[in-house]
Amino acid sequence: MKFIPENPADIFIPEMPLIEILLRGIILYFLILFILRVLPRRSAGELGAMDLVFILLLTEAASHALGDFTTLGDGMIMLLVFVICNYGVNHLTYHYGFFRKLFEHRPVQIIKDGRLIYRNMRRELITKDELMANLRENGIEDVSDVKKAFVESEGNISFIKYEEKG
Repeated sequence: MKFIPENPADIFIPEMPLIEILLRGIILYFLILFILRVLPRRSAGELGAMDLVFILLLTEAASHALGDFTTLGDGMIMLLVFVICNYGVNHLTYHYGFFRKLFEHRPVQIIKDGRLIYRNMRRELITKDELMANLRENGIEDVSDVKKAFVESEGNISFIKYEEKG
């Protein structure tokens, strides 16, 4: 068992071909982003899909850099690929509506004028009990007090109440 490598610089030199590292990273990033895009929003929790993908892939690449890859250089390149992909997707969704529609969920209305929209609730896998719990958490006693409610792109539910009559 060696405590010190013969040539310490070797731990930074990638052993995997650079194009393979790039392709693996790019394909993995967009595959996971696509999977999260087709899942119901609440599956991803409070994080946006792109943020969740970014965090998952960074930790995965970091874990490989610590042991699975034979060199630290392979893991460092993979981390850089994920950072560049994440920056690129964020940049495109900020500047171009087409990419925003492609990568982000649009809000889905689940209450309109005090009435539940069951079709949209089914699509988002939200039960009436879960919705009622969210209403209570927001200090709303009854669905009839809500003008509109939406499941936002991150999976949380936002409510617009009727204006109070003074």
